[in-house]
Amino acid sequence: MTKADKTALIDELVDKFGASKFFYLTDFSSMTVAETNDFRRKCFENQIEMRVIKNTLIQKSLERISDDNYANVFPHLKGHTAVLFSEDGKTPAVVLKDFRTSSEKPVLKAAYIDQDVIAGDDQIDFLTKLKSKEDLLGELIGLLNSP
Repeated sequence: MTKADKTALIDELVDKFGASKFFYLTDFSSMTVAETNDFRRKCFENQIEMRVIKNTLIQKSLERISDDNYANVFPHLKGHTAVLFSEDGKTPAVVLKDFRTSSEKPVLKAAYIDQDVIAGDDQIDFLTKLKSKEDLLGELIGLLNSP
């Protein structure tokens, strides 16, 4: 990859990370090609974009964004990293949990959920219980309409 290609990719990632409120960092090392393809398929079916990106390129693109909250992501950029971009914070956790019923990988390194970093593989259960903004508004309206 040439320097111009890296610069273009960093510019693309700055736009992607800047527009995304939710992304997950996962470790997919030691997964077979078939398992990786199956996981990519599950992500695609759930409107999750999975990208394998070098850690240095992720860090450089996050450093170019002026948000200080991304600094908490940097310690988790080690080893093989796949980034899962999603429109909500819950769907990637559900896909990870469902996929891991048959395999022990991919492992959750960290999740960036609306300016907060949730780190560690043991947090998947917590992340699957997150409610979306629409769910919370629905509950609030239901409470307001109840007698």
